[in-house]
Parts: sequence; C-alpha cells; structure tokens
Amino acid sequence: MIDPYESALDAIPGTHPYPRTSRYHDAEIGVHQQADGTEVRYTKRRLLPPLSAAADETAPHTVSSGERPDHLGQRYFGDPGQWWQIADANPVLDPGELTAEPGQQIDIPLPGGFHG
Repeated sequence: MIDPYESALDAIPGTHPYPRTSRYHDAEIGVHQQADGTEVRYTKRRLLPPLSAAADETAPHTVSSGERPDHLGQRYFGDPGQWWQIADANPVLDPGELTAEPGQQIDIPLPGGFHG
C-alpha cells in the first residue's frame, strides 16, 4: 500500500536519487558530460523562495536550553531528519544557529504553510 503523500515511483529503486522525506527529493538532477563522454549526474542547486512573515505559514517557537534542530524536527514533524524544514523557514545558513541561543524565537512551518 502506498502512503497518500508518496508516489508509486518512490517504491521503484533508482527512480529517485533521494527519499521522499529529503529536502533534495524535488531538486532537479543535471547531467554533465566529461571530455571522454562519461556522463556524471548531479543535484542542481536547491533555491528557496523568499521567506514570508505570513502568520498562516509558521508558528513561533522559543528555543530552550539544550534543544537541537533534530529535537525540533522530532517534536514538530515526528522525524528528527525533518529539521531542514525548520531551517528553510528561518534566515540561517548553519542549522546550529536555530538553537544556538536559548530564548530566541524561531519560526516553525505549519502543514501546508512554508514551501521550501
């Protein structure tokens, strides 16, 4: 049985280079041809839309001492590997910046909200 949020293609090995839950799942795959004719596949840059302050896309979270991005991924998405969704909704380059300062407020994307 296929999860309603997955594609039937996800079950076919080699169809997607990244799992459905990966931030790179929908990234475009490029092909570079080397001088000897060998083709090398690569993931093209994943560009995000501009961050929005729309209240209907995110909810605030105040960082507690000892929290880490993976803790927030587990708490809000049920999967510690989904920390990247929170990073995408905040203006950070390093995901560690999300929880580096206890007391700071960060945005948590709501289901159907921020689309990174």
